[in-house]
Amino acid sequence: MSMTDPIADMLTRIRNAVRARHPRVEMPHSKVKEHLAGILKREGYLDAVAVVRPKEGGFPVLRIALRYTPEGAPLISGLERVSKPGRRVYCSKSDIPKVLGGLGVSVVSTSRGLMSGEECAKAGVGGEVLCNIW
Repeated sequence: MSMTDPIADMLTRIRNAVRARHPRVEMPHSKVKEHLAGILKREGYLDAVAVVRPKEGGFPVLRIALRYTPEGAPLISGLERVSKPGRRVYCSKSDIPKVLGGLGVSVVSTSRGLMSGEECAKAGVGGEVLCNIW
């Protein structure tokens, strides 16, 4: 079975792991997923991101440690895929989306790589809006 949208798969795996209160989640590695996870870690939604390479051949795995409050509530309350394979969504530097009035983060694929919406505004670049996290 071929996967048409690996980013949606990644977001779904994180969403399911958070709902099941798992401490971490693993998925097939790709550079885009690694950079997306890096942005979520930088924004404070994840504890750790690691690429695990198997000893005997095989494919690398992206291992993500999820973050919870001391009371056990997840820091990620929602994730949504914005730009899908069937409907791409782009924004210019002037209309970068604000998620929950600035409480969430939008991740944008720009000519300078993946950036959070805030970083895009500072850099003055637009691009494809991949997802929103809050």
